[in-house]
Parts: sequence; structure tokens; C-alpha cells
Amino acid sequence: MSTLSTPARPRARTTPYAALTAQVQEAGLMHRRTGHYWGRIAATTAAFAAVLAGAYLLRDSWLVLLTAAPLALVLTQYAFLGHDGAHRQIFATHRGNEWAARIFAALLTGLSYGWWMGKHNKHHQAPNKRGTDTDIESDVVSFHPEAAAGRRGLLRWATARQGWWFFPLLLLAGLNLHADSVRTMVLGRSGKRRWVDTALIVVHWAVYAAALVLVLGPGRGAAFFGVHMAAFGLAMGGAFAPNHVGMPIVEREAKVDFIRRQVLTSRNISGGWFVDLVMGGLNHQVEHHLFPSMPRPNLRAARPFVQRFCAEQGIAYTETSLPRAFADIAGYLNEVGMAARDPFRCPLVSTLRST
Repeated sequence: MSTLSTPARPRARTTPYAALTAQVQEAGLMHRRTGHYWGRIAATTAAFAAVLAGAYLLRDSWLVLLTAAPLALVLTQYAFLGHDGAHRQIFATHRGNEWAARIFAALLTGLSYGWWMGKHNKHHQAPNKRGTDTDIESDVVSFHPEAAAGRRGLLRWATARQGWWFFPLLLLAGLNLHADSVRTMVLGRSGKRRWVDTALIVVHWAVYAAALVLVLGPGRGAAFFGVHMAAFGLAMGGAFAPNHVGMPIVEREAKVDFIRRQVLTSRNISGGWFVDLVMGGLNHQVEHHLFPSMPRPNLRAARPFVQRFCAEQGIAYTETSLPRAFADIAGYLNEVGMAARDPFRCPLVSTLRST
């Protein structure tokens, strides 16, 4: 007597990235860490209250300027929380994460959530790709040789030394972020619920301006604003610049697979809890780009999985210290500024050929 057996189903083809994803999921690294985030929110808010109390106590003295930089650091922490909410890292629901991101970004930091989502989604879609990633297109800094080649006169001279100008320019990055945010909202390009963002930002600046004028007075208020904005730009730029500046540029027509596109254009920054704090977890940039919705506190634990995966696949995994990263950024920008001699060279292709 013969027996009938159900033929085995062909095994679904598993991609290397799918296998990596399965590993981090099995390790529980995609699970929400809501308790951690509530603790971080509480700690940041306590620091915010302490800075405001210090500023109020020193309101009649120029020593109040000593609280401007701490305020910038606290608001940078709120910006990081807004970033995490935008990536759906904090809460289980889309609505909860979106409102958290709007509160942290628009109300507390003064930056449009819709504007941020638009530019940041493009960045994650194709980091360091010309024509897509707006983070590498600037009227001030040339991030690729083609941009430098178009500079003339005094601007060309400054571009040839832009690696050294870059760091002082970070002092203006905070003002530039706010200006871009407002400009996008005014032009109606900040996405859905633009008027919600607008209302929250108006409240932010109305309260801030009133506090500066009524509590500190016009003179000290203006000085406080200047120090605060400079420190905010330095804190934000110092956290975001090491992630991709100086890493390979992807040309408009280049076709690069997802894994290499995310890993080869990203740089991790080594260090402990302090680096995690001041960079908002973005020091684990490779892991963040591979798993954007992974909660920030899990990124460090995902690092060994990603390092092993990259070694097995023969993909260069870049990690360096923060001082070394800044030195590499300066050297790269100076090289770009002086190198318009070969504008058709594709740095990413060169990297891929050497790996």
C-alpha cells in the first residue's frame, strides 16, 4: 500500500539582511523601551526646570549667560527625543509617536516636525546621495567636488579652506535650522498638520521672547539668545556632522544596494554613556540606518550583530573616536574644496572597488 505525503514547500529565499533582522528580533532588540523613554523624558524635564530656575535666580546679573549653553544642551536632548518619536521608537502607536515628536520638536525645540520628517526621510532613503539627500546640498559648505567646482572668487578661496571654517559655522547652524523650518512652513511644504506645527512653534517663540524681554531685559535677553543659539548649533551640528560628513558620496546615477548604501555612507563614534548622551544615540549611526525604528537604548546591543554581519559580507564598517571623526571631516572638506580637478570621480565607487 502506498501512502500519500504532502510535498514539502520550497523554502523561501532568505536574504542576508532578512537573516540579520531575524537575529536582532530574536534578541528582543526591536521591542519598545517605553519605561526607559519615560525616565529619559523625566530626567530631561528636570534638567530643563533646573536651568530655568538658575536663569531666573541670575536674571539681574550678566552671569545669567552661564545658563544659556546648558539650556541649549537640554533643548538638544528634547530634539533627540523628537527624532526618536519621528522614527516610531518611543511608543507602540503611530499617533503616540507623532504627537511626542511634535511636542518635543515644535513646542519645546521650536523646529517643525513636518519639515524635519520631509528632509530626514529623504536622508534615510538615500544617505549621501546627490539629488536626494538634501543634507549634502548647501550654499555654504561644499560636500562634494562638483559643488566646489562652481565656486568663484572669495568664495572659492574660502571653500579651499572650508574644513577649518566648518566648525565655526556650526555656531550658526542653530539659526539656520530654525530659518529653514520657518521657511518651509511659510511655503506650505512642511507636510500634513502644518497648522499644528505652526501653532506650537508660535507658542514656543512667544514664550521664549517674552521671557527674554520681561525677565532679562532687552540687552541681556539679546546676549542670552545669541549664546543660546550658538551653543544649540554647536550641539546639534556636533551630533549630526560626524554621522556622514566625510563618508562616500553616491552619485545621482549610481545604483547601490540597501545594505551598502546604509553602511558605507555611515560612521559610528566609539565611546561610552557620555557619547551616547551628547550624540543622542546617533553615534550608533550604522545600526540606526539599518534599523531606524529600533529604540535608542538597544542600538549598542545591536552593534556586535551588525559588525559580525558586515565582516561576513565583506562590507567595511566604520567606527572611530569623536576627535578622529572631526579631524577626518576637516581633512575631507579641505580636500573637496581644493579638488575640483576631477569632478567626475565617484567616491563610493572607489570605496566599493577597494572592498
